[in-house]
Amino acid sequence: MEPPVEGRQENSALTEAAAEFLSLIGPQDLERCVFAETLAVVAEGGQPRGQAGAQWWAAAEWAPYKQAGELVRSCLLVQARGRQDGVPGSRTLKAYVTPQLETLEQEEQERLELEEYTIERKTHIISHHHGMTVTKILQEGEAEPQCWSFSYSQSKLQGLLLEGASLLLLRVLACRQAVPPGLIFPAFDIQGHLCTSSYHALGIQRQAVGSVEMEVFVVEQTLHAGTGISTIWHSSFLPNGHLARLVQVGCPVEMLLQDESVLTKKGRIKPQPHFAKQPLDWEEDIQLYSWFQDRKEELQASYSTYVQQHPELKAQMADFLLALLFRQLHDSVSFTTQFFTPFDHQQPPGDCFASAKAVRPLPSPPSHYLPANKE
Repeated sequence: MEPPVEGRQENSALTEAAAEFLSLIGPQDLERCVFAETLAVVAEGGQPRGQAGAQWWAAAEWAPYKQAGELVRSCLLVQARGRQDGVPGSRTLKAYVTPQLETLEQEEQERLELEEYTIERKTHIISHHHGMTVTKILQEGEAEPQCWSFSYSQSKLQGLLLEGASLLLLRVLACRQAVPPGLIFPAFDIQGHLCTSSYHALGIQRQAVGSVEMEVFVVEQTLHAGTGISTIWHSSFLPNGHLARLVQVGCPVEMLLQDESVLTKKGRIKPQPHFAKQPLDWEEDIQLYSWFQDRKEELQASYSTYVQQHPELKAQMADFLLALLFRQLHDSVSFTTQFFTPFDHQQPPGDCFASAKAVRPLPSPPSHYLPANKE
């Protein structure tokens, strides 16, 4: 495999519309993308392939991610896998994506099981301080695996949108029911070369979901390969962001939603069941009453211990009560504040008892009430 050609990177810049759209994606948008979905793989005409039918599954969830020598980061773990009946092969995807849709690490694996031998292709992409490294491994039967590895500098990867991040972007677009014009991102083609991926809306269409006909929002995604033919996907979304149909233009199979229960889902959060409030007579409940008695005794013991450790409390409270009874003021709250203010070391110096209501200032508290200075 040849290393990427620098000339192919000239048309892989992030557009202004795409950069602005990325900056407007917030936590609420991403929360609506956190769910799993399953589509049936069918042939042209909507007939399942094979007796049991094949499936395509994709999911996104919050997960921790850590590289060697770095702190743990909270990101989105995007996974997908698909298998077709009648075709002895499968494909899996696993990607860690930041809330800004930057790919930290992604691994793709394709496996084709033939009668004579097995072909397995792996693509591992990892981001680092200097840019991104792509490693591709080809294993054919019992032969020695072939490995290629090449890197891109950070300056070439601004706004790069890989497959896992693209799945999240499509869900965001589906929930917003709109695609800004000029939404073009840098991407990788099947060979790992830099190219571009564009998105635009095909509008609202009607589509059968099981036995129900629904309105769906259709988005067209085009991967403009550096060499060869571009690849086009049409994704039809329900208002809740779930896929109703996924098809690659020119492919004899498509993925269709057949589970009608998804139509009633507004998001990933399930409604909490309602329980009627039940009257509680805790004194009649042996367990609750036992807890109450244990806690009561624990607090009483704690309070008694504190009072024993601070004998000055009784003298302070006795002086306060005598001063209040002597004056018999209507505003006992203000008097309480004035009485205990001298004990506050943060109080600025001055006459703490200056008040129009006061007949005469109270004497300063005895020295044995004041906290001792600690050297």
